[in-house]
Amino acid sequence: MEHAESHGRRRLLNWFLGTSAGALCASLVYPVVRYLSPPTVPETTTAQVEAGSTMDPDLVEKGFKILRFGAEPVILIRVSETDFRAFSATCTHLSCIVEFRKARQLIWCNCHNGVYDLNGRNIEGPPPRPLTPFEVHLVSGGPGQPEKLVVSRKA
Repeated sequence: MEHAESHGRRRLLNWFLGTSAGALCASLVYPVVRYLSPPTVPETTTAQVEAGSTMDPDLVEKGFKILRFGAEPVILIRVSETDFRAFSATCTHLSCIVEFRKARQLIWCNCHNGVYDLNGRNIEGPPPRPLTPFEVHLVSGGPGQPEKLVVSRKA
């Protein structure tokens, strides 16, 4: 009787150890498998973004404003009263965010001193290619209201 009882205990202990080892294995392998096969996320299809009015304080004082265009940052630049330009705000060198130097009328990346002209062309520093341009549309704000700015992808 004692032999049968120890055999039953041994089987129970082996079952617990095997189950524990399997659970440990699964808890280590599952996160790795989930990481290697990311879920499918539909890509955002932002076609245009309203950027505020032409009298926005950032545009008037600093001469530029950073916008979110879906998941992508865009820099909107006020060149003159009626001339507004927009480009991708990520430097083509190491994807740092660029800014507008109003006094020098240049787009500048402070990471590695990359410089772009007001047409988005890379003219100094390490950036390998120009900034991606966007279109800026002036939309009437109604009587007595400033015009609104709408930024869209170039066709």
